[in-house]
Amino acid sequence: MKQPIQYGYSEFQRDTGVSRETLDQFKIYADTLLTWNKKINLIGGSTEQDIWHRHFLDSAQIYPLISPNSQSLIDIGTGAGFPGMVLALLGCENVHLVESDHRKSAFLREAARLSGANVKIHTVRMEEISPFPVSTITARAVASINDLLGLAEPFLTSDVLCVFLKGRNVEVELTEAHNIWETEVSRRPSRTDPDSTVVCMREVRRVKSSRS
Repeated sequence: MKQPIQYGYSEFQRDTGVSRETLDQFKIYADTLLTWNKKINLIGGSTEQDIWHRHFLDSAQIYPLISPNSQSLIDIGTGAGFPGMVLALLGCENVHLVESDHRKSAFLREAARLSGANVKIHTVRMEEISPFPVSTITARAVASINDLLGLAEPFLTSDVLCVFLKGRNVEVELTEAHNIWETEVSRRPSRTDPDSTVVCMREVRRVKSSRS
């Protein structure tokens, strides 16, 4: 069932429990995003009126799954900042946004500056980043689970949590991934889309070469 357009910042605050100060930061983020979306393609035009539900709440639903002890988070192919920028505004520490598109990265820098989001922006491809210790790896609408794990592999240790927002092909993607990766998997239904799933993966390790 499609969420009514009436969902806005008041409903977002109700559903997430954010403070008035944090809500003000999200309002700035939303205004900046809508302004920049007139110049570059950050989100689909059909979702502009539903930004608080379709993009902000969709990203925010990950936040309770991330340990309060998480030391750092890297968001693969963050685009307009989903879910990484949202998670930073909600309180995640040491958030790294990876976006190779220079125009999108320029937007991210401006949105972070205006909203006060504490993020580090990497304007490179994921495979170009020198590995550093991370606690959490996230991605939304970027690539298949198998490809995401391949990109994340240099950062993976036994205690890293991967959280991916996936669509209706999730079971096909998990089957493909299990041919190459050994991992503990849990699924949660999306709060924003009945056809979507939040996939959590721990203790990920490669057990078979993708070329074999």
